[in-house]
Amino acid sequence: MIKKHLLLVLLFLISQLSAKANFNFDNNCIDAYKAAFGFRINEAKLLVQKERQQNPQNGITILLDNYIDYFSLLASENKTEYEKLKDRKSIRISALEENDKNSPYYLFSQAEVYLQWGLLKGKFGDYFSSSIDLKKAYNLLKENEEKYPDFLPNQKSIGLINVIFGSLPSNLKSISRFLGMTGNVQAGIKQLEVLRTELPKTKYNFYKDEVVFFLCNIDMDILHNQNNYAKLIPYLSGMDNNSLLKVYLQGYVAYKTAHNEEAIAFLSVDPKSNQYIDIPGIPYLLGNAKLNRMDSDAHVYLFKYIKVYNGTNYIKDTYLKLAYYYLLQNDTEKYLYFLKLVKSKGYAIDEKDKQALREANDAKPDIDLLKTRFYFDGGYYNKALAQIEKKDINDFKLLRDKIEFYYRLGRIYDKTEKFNDAVINYQRAINLGKTAKYYYAANAAVRAGSIFEQRKDYNRAADYYNQALDMKDHEYQSSIDNDAKEGLKRINK
Repeated sequence: MIKKHLLLVLLFLISQLSAKANFNFDNNCIDAYKAAFGFRINEAKLLVQKERQQNPQNGITILLDNYIDYFSLLASENKTEYEKLKDRKSIRISALEENDKNSPYYLFSQAEVYLQWGLLKGKFGDYFSSSIDLKKAYNLLKENEEKYPDFLPNQKSIGLINVIFGSLPSNLKSISRFLGMTGNVQAGIKQLEVLRTELPKTKYNFYKDEVVFFLCNIDMDILHNQNNYAKLIPYLSGMDNNSLLKVYLQGYVAYKTAHNEEAIAFLSVDPKSNQYIDIPGIPYLLGNAKLNRMDSDAHVYLFKYIKVYNGTNYIKDTYLKLAYYYLLQNDTEKYLYFLKLVKSKGYAIDEKDKQALREANDAKPDIDLLKTRFYFDGGYYNKALAQIEKKDINDFKLLRDKIEFYYRLGRIYDKTEKFNDAVINYQRAINLGKTAKYYYAANAAVRAGSIFEQRKDYNRAADYYNQALDMKDHEYQSSIDNDAKEGLKRINK
């Protein structure tokens, strides 16, 4: 009887030891991570549930729960869902703090939760709280780096935070200074590029797609680099073919780099299955790309975006594109109808929506300039030039259209490598529009600066970048100022 009792106690102790809290990124967890990353959210949830049943003390399941919320909110941009879910951060941090303190995932997993909610808070406009979470993430990562210098996943998130704080717009710099946080965009990118090549050689190779995701977004949204299609598409070709995020990123990179035909091809083959959650950004990009090509069905995809999207961004912009679609179809009644919706629907938070509202309240666009704009955005430079090359400045009555005429010519010549003609027209746009509210003159100055930077004529480049910064109270002020400042940083190294 005593022996039997001792055996039961021993079995109990063994079971307790085996159930001790731990971090184990096993194959099941890797599959769950890949499913969440590929926007197969239901599959990810089932795999996490399976892992929790088999290994109830595995702290990685807490991190995976956060990934599921993170990618769900990235896709939907649903403010109501964000408000409902954001309190889960502190619950998960508390749960992770009770886990194995001797694992490199102990501090890292907490940092990831802070990082992901910091990114989401920034996306939903909670900038101060976002910065606090990002600083907490950074501090945890640096502490973990000291303890585990060979733990490569640290570098993934440190590199990203370096880029974020190095690229904050001027109106948010005071927050980073208050928190004592500085960043360096180029250093952060270098960290991520090194990691992209190093990870496949290690047991952490499943993180490679996330690094590529960061690099693509940095290149498109922070650096506004329109010349890296040939570099980024091979990065993306190596991503999991079952990932809906791969489809979106390929289309996004192609669209943002004016590879319009490729963008339409990528975005038209998104997997149609109920295992994937909707990414409203796909019909939005596809509708815009088709409008650039003047396709007759462009409105179908723009309408779909309005129908499936529950967030706050690009609603006004999409209604404006619908208005322009019908204007190009010579349907004045529908043009005016959708112009009213620009003014009454959506939110003027994002730069594009602010711009859409300004355009809706301005005079009707010149049809030739409008077609030039769409053809140019799609990379159809010959068609764009054909639309206005026989025009003269005196063909336009409005100052806005005169400035845009020179600006569009400058942009077309720039892209077709007729740089002297580009600079001439950029300078004309600057002369005519430097005190106007339109963005054409300021962006012309940045573009001219870029031409001289490439020529290594750094004095003239700096002069143009400073001209851009001297122009105030114009459209896209923050992003154009950022581009000018980044240009000055590059040439002053």
